This record gives sequence, C-alpha cells and structure tokens, in this order.
Amino acid sequence: MSTAQQFLQLAIRKNVLKLGKFTLKSGRVSPYFFNAGLFDDGYSLQLLGDYFAQTIEQSKIQFDVLFGPAYKGIPLVTAIAIAYQQRYQKNIPVVFNRKEVKDHGEGGQLMGAPLKGRVLIVDDVVSAGTSVRQSIDLIKAAGAEAIGIAVALDRQEKGDTQQSAMQELSERYQLATVAIACLDDLLALLPDDNPAREQVALYRKQYGVNSDG
Repeated sequence: MSTAQQFLQLAIRKNVLKLGKFTLKSGRVSPYFFNAGLFDDGYSLQLLGDYFAQTIEQSKIQFDVLFGPAYKGIPLVTAIAIAYQQRYQKNIPVVFNRKEVKDHGEGGQLMGAPLKGRVLIVDDVVSAGTSVRQSIDLIKAAGAEAIGIAVALDRQEKGDTQQSAMQELSERYQLATVAIACLDDLLALLPDDNPAREQVALYRKQYGVNSDG
C-alpha cells in the first residue's frame, strides 16, 4: 500500500477526512472535508510525521529547516522532525511563528531554531495560500530563503484562476511543492460502489485542476 493510501486511511479512521456535504469558506459545497486538527493523539501524530518525512525525502527537496505556520503547522513540523530522526537519523531544526508578536520575555514572533538557510514550509492544506504568503514574508525578513511547501493533502482545486493555490504559489515564488496525498489519491482509494466516489469525481470535474498544472 502506498504512503498516500496509508495516510488517507488514517485520516478517514480519525475523522480528519470526512465524506458528506460541507459548505466551504469559498461557498462551494464539497463532498469531503479535511481537518488536520483531529490528528490529536500520539499514535496518529507519529504516523503523520512519518508519512510526511517519507514523502519529503522521496521528493528530493533540499532544505535546512522546517517552518510551521501557527497554529496547525506547529505540531506538523514537530512530528516530521521526530520522524526524520527516527527513520533517517537526520536532525532537522524546526521553527514556527506566533500569531501575535510577544513584547516580553525573549520577545519576537519566531520560536524554535534560528530561521536561516533553505526553508521548507509545512501546512495541512493550502486553500487561499494566505498563511504561506505570510510565512514567506517572515522567512525573507529573517534573511532566509523559502524553497518549498509540503502539505498533507493537496485539494487540486481551482482558486480565483484556473490554477490551484499550490500551483499559483509555486509559480509566483518559484517553490517546490509536495503533498502526502491529493484528491486523485482519494478517488483511487474509494471503491466504485461507494456513493461518495461519484460525488468526489463530480466535484473534481467541476473545480479540479490538472495534476501537471
């Protein structure tokens, strides 16, 4: 079984990935919903970090530090760094931001390792791309270089243009992109006799983008 399939099965078991009828912020009615906040225990976070680590390592993206946008990116980069150490014996630094700048104690907006070198941004999904653009601004301000985005699920869905948010960010900022799984993987996982499969396929046809951009 592929890493993508293992990840999606875990997401369904944990109710991270739900099938049904969901109204998104965009107003679109989606046949599925993804909430990475429900990876809420040690076992699922361990598996998630390992799936991320395998996917990133196989992508051959060269990076020096992992950056997790607050808030969902924080446990993700932590889990990935632990998985990298366990699976590949690679000690990966992690850094993340606060939503609000701290004006006491050590102060500042960043926590964790120094933000320097080649930075891989990690998030659960990229919808409008707002948090990624904010992350890129923080990374540039620190004198580091954002080189890529890694997400758990690529919705492969059009934004305001004929491209997905991931494709738009990749093109605009010259970023490498990688995802553990995408909407095509979900379609492949669902049996032909599952009623949800037809709804996902219709949604993909209406709002989806080509995998190659």
